[in-house]
Amino acid sequence: MTENIIVVDDDFVIRDAIQQYLSLPDYKTFIAQNAEEALEFFAQHPIDVMITDIILSGINGLELTERVKKKYDTAVIIMTGFIDDYSYEEAIRKGADEFVLKPVQFEELRLRLKRLIRERRMERERIQMLDALKKLSITDDLTRLYNSRHFYYQLEQEINRHYRYKRPLSLFLIDIDHFKIYNDKYGHLEGDRILSRLGGLISDSIRSMDTGYRYGGEEFTVILPETDSSAAIKVSERIVNQVKEQNPVNIEGAQPITLSIGVTEYAQGESITRLVKRADRAMYMSKEKGRNRISLLMP
Repeated sequence: MTENIIVVDDDFVIRDAIQQYLSLPDYKTFIAQNAEEALEFFAQHPIDVMITDIILSGINGLELTERVKKKYDTAVIIMTGFIDDYSYEEAIRKGADEFVLKPVQFEELRLRLKRLIRERRMERERIQMLDALKKLSITDDLTRLYNSRHFYYQLEQEINRHYRYKRPLSLFLIDIDHFKIYNDKYGHLEGDRILSRLGGLISDSIRSMDTGYRYGGEEFTVILPETDSSAAIKVSERIVNQVKEQNPVNIEGAQPITLSIGVTEYAQGESITRLVKRADRAMYMSKEKGRNRISLLMP
């Protein structure tokens, strides 16, 4: 991975010498003679580390550092030959990660740069690991949909958003008809494969604003923000059609699966429990009417 570095100094001898010294396979080094030129470069290119002198024409290196740190994810090494005028503490307050005295010892600069880059890479890896762990904690392993724990958290967020923006919010629950028969007849491995395929079909059928969840066992649910019940029915119909076309059951002679779906819309002031129970009742209405259908139950 090549790191992008910019050297900002109005002394072209120092600037070019640092650039030449750092022209290594792991570094791509750019130069700027003042802060304005550097900021223009930042607007067009990602920069991992900025090495800047404090004394610059126009905006000085401390102000440049402050501006860069507010807007970009960039480490900063500040150089100065005026130790009596500018302190290490002041540079750190402005956001600097390292403070190097002039005349610059190139080997010292290289070592400090290597340490900064190593710390940045470790931090990126840590963030990626935490993101992966967070995703695992809210994702159902089998279907790759969100799990029921995250469902209740997200539903609460969407209800709060409903109050802020006064937009409709709908919900539907899905149950696979006669799923126990498939498990008993073909085994749990085939049952798991059906659940996994259905999770993918749900993901492919809902809109980017919607979120799908494995509610438990063979039950699934979808939260539909900014959506009234009639639009929610259309989304649920799209899932039904996808299941008919794709048929998650891949066993010769086996009956294709069908779905019972219950759709409802959030009513002002009601609890999460009441909303979910109404969607659940709507789903059971579909089962009582013979399964393989969509039922709507309004507040």
